[in-house]
Amino acid sequence: MKYKAVIFDLFGTLVSKFPIDESIDILRQMAAVLGAPAEEMVRLWFKTFDERHGGKFQDLEDDIRYVCGILGIRPEPAQVTEAARINLDYVAASIVPRPEAIKVLIWLRGHGLRLGLISNWSDEVPSVWDGHPLSDYFDVSLFSCRTGMLKPDPRIYLMAADVLQVKPEYCLYVGDGDSGELDGAARVGMHPVLIDSHKPEGAGEYPVNEELEKWEGSVISSLTEIIDLLEGSAG
Repeated sequence: MKYKAVIFDLFGTLVSKFPIDESIDILRQMAAVLGAPAEEMVRLWFKTFDERHGGKFQDLEDDIRYVCGILGIRPEPAQVTEAARINLDYVAASIVPRPEAIKVLIWLRGHGLRLGLISNWSDEVPSVWDGHPLSDYFDVSLFSCRTGMLKPDPRIYLMAADVLQVKPEYCLYVGDGDSGELDGAARVGMHPVLIDSHKPEGAGEYPVNEELEKWEGSVISSLTEIIDLLEGSAG
């Protein structure tokens, strides 16, 4: 089959995941600015993962105010703004493409493929995405917090295909397998590929993804192998 589009996951695929120990340090810095108990804020931030990534909050500052409300504190607007800035600055500096990512994206666009991105993430990532050089390579970038849909909800895949104007069966989906994203892509007719990524050193402990142990589909170890897959499919 000749594919017409490639849709990527972001973290663990095109860029490394945020190291957990760094993320916790950023939350402690935010807590200090807000006058919040650090460990309680860290706990609540992770506990509200689904609400944040699912689009419950209008923006990052709204999210911060919500967590502060649970903690029983009412920071001044300037404190909330400063806490958000700490988070956003970290995120913007940490979205660093893997060494081969740009080369592969340029190759794909040069060969006429449409490119999409689907990411389960909260508002701090799309807030900095439009100004990030990596965003320029994509025809559509969908984030769960902005769409109100989390992978593996079939609607978010179909939305990407619709914007790309490519039928799902002509889309290759590449991801590290978190959140059941590969099975979700397969259920709408896309062709999922697992990129077997490794957590960065000093990242802390990531939960074991049991779904990956069951994966029997295509597997690649680097983004450059996508080129081989596409050249083979066209032959």
